[in-house]
Amino acid sequence: MLRSTTLLLALLFMPLPLFATDLASLQTLASQLGLSIPERAGGKLVPPFVIAHRGASGYLPEHTLEAYGLAALLGADFIEPDLVMTGDGHLIARHDNQLDLTTDVADRPEFAARRRTSEIDGEPVEGWFSEDFTLAEIRQLRARERIPRVRPANTRFDGQFRIPTLEEIIALVRDLEQQLGREIGIYPELKHPTHFAKLGLAMEQPLVEILHQHGYRGADAPIFIQSFEVRNLQQLRQLTELPLIQLLGEPDARPYDEVAAGGSLTYAAMASPAGLLHIAGYANGVGPDKSYVLARDGKNRLPADGQHDFVENAHAAGLAVHPYTFRAENVFLPANLQSGTDEAERGDLAAELARYLEAGIDGFFIDHPDLGVGVKNLWQAR
Repeated sequence: MLRSTTLLLALLFMPLPLFATDLASLQTLASQLGLSIPERAGGKLVPPFVIAHRGASGYLPEHTLEAYGLAALLGADFIEPDLVMTGDGHLIARHDNQLDLTTDVADRPEFAARRRTSEIDGEPVEGWFSEDFTLAEIRQLRARERIPRVRPANTRFDGQFRIPTLEEIIALVRDLEQQLGREIGIYPELKHPTHFAKLGLAMEQPLVEILHQHGYRGADAPIFIQSFEVRNLQQLRQLTELPLIQLLGEPDARPYDEVAAGGSLTYAAMASPAGLLHIAGYANGVGPDKSYVLARDGKNRLPADGQHDFVENAHAAGLAVHPYTFRAENVFLPANLQSGTDEAERGDLAAELARYLEAGIDGFFIDHPDLGVGVKNLWQAR
C-alpha cells in the first residue's frame, strides 16, 4: 500500500500499461500497486458487508471496470456503480451526469459545443452532461481521477479506462464470480432520478428490466438498489422485490423529489424513529451519512463514547444500516485518527471502522476495500 512519500513518488512515475479486467491482469495490477490480497471466504455474502464505493476508488479512477474488478479481487462483498442515463436511454456508470468531473470530455474538440449550463436538482451547473451524448459518443471518452489533489497516484491512469454500461458491469461480476469462486453483489445507485424523469429518461423501469433479465430477482438476490430520493424507491417497490436502500443525506436537507414537489420532509425527519418505520414500508435498509451513527465533536474528533441510537432504531424498524463513506486519507478521517499533517497521508481507518462495527452496522461503503475486508476479518474472528 502507498504508505510513504518515496513509494508514492515512485508509483506516480511508474509506466503502467492499459489493463484488462481478466483475473490475471487484475492480479498483476494489484501487485504493481503494492496491494496484498486479503483472505476472503467463498460462498454466499455475509454481513457486515464491505461495499466497494465506486469500485476500488482509493486506488484507481472511480466507476471503471478496472476499479470494480480490483475491488472484487480485494475481497469486496459488493461493488457500487452509480448510474446516469445517456440521451439514447442507456444506463452508464458515473457519479454525476456532469461528465467533465471524471472524464476527458473537456479535452475533446469534437464535443466543445456540447458545453452548456443546465439546472441539476435545482442548481445551475455548467459543463458537459450525459443526457447530451449517445452511448456511442460516451464510448469515445476515457475516465479521470476525481480528486487528484488527495489521490495523485491515481492520475497516472487518466485516459486509460472506458466508461462502462450497467450490462458490462454485470458481465464483469458474473465472470469474476466464476473465477473467484464466490458470490459478488452489486449495489447500484440511481443518480438524479427526478432530473432524468423530466427529460423523458426515467431510470426505474430500464434498471429493473436489465436486472431481471440478468437473473437478479427476488428479495434474496445479491443486490441493493439505492437512492437519495423517495418516490423513485416507492415506484421501484411496485416494480420489483429486489432489496432497496433509502440513502440519508445532511439532516437539514430534503430529498430532491421532495423539493420538486414543494414538500418539507427533511432527512432528519426521515431518520427519526417514526421516519424509519415509514421507510420500512418500502425499503429494506438505510444508507446514512456516518454522522447519523457516530457524531464527531466540535474539534472533528470521534469521541470514545456517545453512540447515537440511530442503529438501534433502524433495526427496531426492520432496516439494515449501511453508512457511508469510509476513506483512509487524513482529510476524510476524524482529527484524532489522522497521521501527520498531510491530507493525503493514510490515517487509522481501521480504528474508525471498528467503532462503527461496535455500533452494530450491517455494512459500510469504503474506497479501500482491502482495508475494509481486513477489519471485517478481525471483527468476525474476535
